[in-house]
Amino acid sequence: MSGTKNIIKKELFRVFSDKKMIFSLFILPAVMIIGMYSLMGVLFENMMTDIETHIPKIIIQNAPSDLDETINATGFEADITYVDSTADVASAKDDILNGNIELLIIFEDGFLDKINSYNDVGDPIPEIRTFYNPAEDYSSVARNNFVEEVLGEYQQSIIEQRLGNVEQLQVFHIDKDPSSSVIVNEKKADGKLLSTMLPFLINIMLFAGAMGLGVDAITGEKERGTLSSMLVAPIKRSEIVFGKLISLAILSSISAAIYAFSIVIALPLMMGGISGGEMGDMKFSFTLIEMIQLLVLMLVLVYLYVALVALVAVIAKTSKEANTYVMPVYIVVMLGSLMTYMGSGQTKLEYFLIPIYNSAICMQNLLIGELTAAQFGFAVGTTALLAAIVTGLITKAFNSEKIMFNA
Repeated sequence: MSGTKNIIKKELFRVFSDKKMIFSLFILPAVMIIGMYSLMGVLFENMMTDIETHIPKIIIQNAPSDLDETINATGFEADITYVDSTADVASAKDDILNGNIELLIIFEDGFLDKINSYNDVGDPIPEIRTFYNPAEDYSSVARNNFVEEVLGEYQQSIIEQRLGNVEQLQVFHIDKDPSSSVIVNEKKADGKLLSTMLPFLINIMLFAGAMGLGVDAITGEKERGTLSSMLVAPIKRSEIVFGKLISLAILSSISAAIYAFSIVIALPLMMGGISGGEMGDMKFSFTLIEMIQLLVLMLVLVYLYVALVALVAVIAKTSKEANTYVMPVYIVVMLGSLMTYMGSGQTKLEYFLIPIYNSAICMQNLLIGELTAAQFGFAVGTTALLAAIVTGLITKAFNSEKIMFNA
């Protein structure tokens, strides 16, 4: 095992003695993640603020005489132009399409007369038509706000005038106090958002770290000729394999930990902008067992990814070739992790036998507090078994002179 220790020391020294490599592997990604997520949150918050403060331009045709009173009572703010039934609104529709105005409201001719003369079932019910552009945020928001705030209140006031007591229409109430009806697991509710995002991000970060380090540590050394001198040294090739894999796993774990810490800092900044600061009310906590489970899961997972990248790097003759070969593996990792977006957790044990996907749903269940010992055992066992098989293939490749010397 002394050979393995020497290889580990050599690899770690190679990385940590190079300031440029330290910066590119550990510092730059953290700065980029925090900066990118923070910028996304600021931009989204600015966009929402701009939409909310925008004064929409609205044209209303055939407006009832009492509509303006409702608009003033609701406090709805807009630049409203009233036109009569003879006005041509074709140009207004073109302006909506081009984004010059946000909304066109057309009340049916004789709107109030038809309402006042309504006596029996079958009498014509007048229509209010709204024209807007769903591709324009200003237009969509203006339409929704006008319908909900103005037309909803206007309809209510007409019903009150007709019936006198709106309570006559109310047969029963549903949840007068909605908050008292909520029965929720707070850990699951708070972790639900992260459970759809973090498994994917963690898997991608772990593999990206392994990919960036593994290709240079093996294929790069084959190209530089340093691996050849190592192979003829009095060290078992199996020790070289374990030394390489363990050192890469250590470096990848450090890189992934930095990425995860950066996301923990950056995600609330981004979501705070998107949700208007509501993320500040969310609390995440882990028990000691859950933290150990997450650590074990990430350790076996990072070793698997390092082994997969190392296997590709051993077979490839050049770094360019290795990067080309590793991309399909990267895509498989992405697809396996993306499947967590399609649900809020899995319970069928057979899913925990699927490599890569099992780790993603394991993390998902862990974040919502629903990970069982059986699920954890199946996922870790399957991942470790696959990693052992890949390690065996790498050792076999290292024993092949044809592969190692690009013969």
